[in-house]
Amino acid sequence: MTGLATRQRLPPSSRASSRVTDEPPWVRALLIGIALCFFAIFLLIPLIAVFAEALKKGWDTYIASVSTPDSLSAIKLTLFVAAISVPLNLVFGIAAAWSISKFEFCGKRLLISLIDLPFSVSPVISGLIYVLIFGAQSQFGQALREHGFRVLYAAPGIVLATVFVTFPFVARELIPLMQAQGNDEEEAAVMLGANGFMTFFRVTLPNIKWGLMYGLILCNARAMGEFGAVSVVSGHIRGQTNTIPLHVEILYNEYNFAAAFAVASLLALLALLTLCVKSLVEYFRPENARRAAAGEH
Repeated sequence: MTGLATRQRLPPSSRASSRVTDEPPWVRALLIGIALCFFAIFLLIPLIAVFAEALKKGWDTYIASVSTPDSLSAIKLTLFVAAISVPLNLVFGIAAAWSISKFEFCGKRLLISLIDLPFSVSPVISGLIYVLIFGAQSQFGQALREHGFRVLYAAPGIVLATVFVTFPFVARELIPLMQAQGNDEEEAAVMLGANGFMTFFRVTLPNIKWGLMYGLILCNARAMGEFGAVSVVSGHIRGQTNTIPLHVEILYNEYNFAAAFAVASLLALLALLTLCVKSLVEYFRPENARRAAAGEH
């Protein structure tokens, strides 16, 4: 009776946690087994297959495949696009998160919905949007070409498409974090005489730096691996507008499997590096910042 009364006095979260941890051992083993099987079938085995196929013909073939002029051009363009799109998303993400979490204004819900738009729209559709805006049949595109400025089938179009599909990552990471932290510290800084820039750099930025790093890591990973939107606006010009994913597709369609998997392994290595950096950020992230990001603070 006492045990029942004690259990009834527990808060809902404690009772839920108790029910989860008190499951029979066979249930826990089954759930863990399902998760591990899913991980092995859909993630681990394909990843091993990529590296196995990439090195199937030896290191000489691998090095030769990733060092061709077309491969080097694809690598440089991918890094160039990421180097532009990630800082742009950094500025937008901070501005959007600051506005949504610190101010009340008309259209706030609409802005939040627009930030999530790339998650609900196919990347191919986003690429087609830029084709309609800057294409040969549009007046805007014709005016730009008359002044010698190309957007489609050139680096500017690839950057625009990449920015579109990646801009939610930084903002969606910072918005719940900044909302959970509240405005108390910023208001105290203003009352002590700090201006807006000083408040941001000395109060807000230190509080959001771990969430900001996490969002930038995810944004960079998506920017380097984007295929759908970039495929529509790039034109697939060898040595000029092919990023790494597009170059892999061309090599595979030409039945050059060794080179295709060799270049694909570079993306896999970048993904693994991103995962390692993400894990390091989470490891060194203070507990209070991690709780605030989860909405527990």
